[in-house]
Amino acid sequence: MSGTERTRRRRRRDGGQCAFAALVALAACRSEPIEQPVPLGAESPVEYPRALYGRNAEGTTILRVLVNDSGRIDSVAVAEGSGHAGLDSAAVQGALAMEFEPALEDGEPVAVWVDLPVRFAKGSDPASSDSSRPDSSRPEARQP
Repeated sequence: MSGTERTRRRRRRDGGQCAFAALVALAACRSEPIEQPVPLGAESPVEYPRALYGRNAEGTTILRVLVNDSGRIDSVAVAEGSGHAGLDSAAVQGALAMEFEPALEDGEPVAVWVDLPVRFAKGSDPASSDSSRPDSSRPEARQP
């Protein structure tokens, strides 16, 4: 191998190391973690389907929700079903009606994905907001 070829290989290798070091430094520059979105409103928009309430259907639906930088819902998907399609559908419909204070990154609103568990449990009237409540007090935020 010629001296020129060795120099080229060394530069490529060193360049790759520099690029990797730059990426690591850039990741380390992130000043603060993303502040999670905060749900607005005290009442749950999720309605417990009366027919399923009467059949003692209970469960938790885990939704994956995209909260945009305005705090509105852009997308909803069922990440983990409750075992009852009607409960899952009600959870999705309710989530679409939710609004949030948007997530913040370095003080600026950003869109994030949130895992939102919605628990359907008997013990109260199906029209009550306590029977089907999104557990959104601590949603886990991830950027899209």
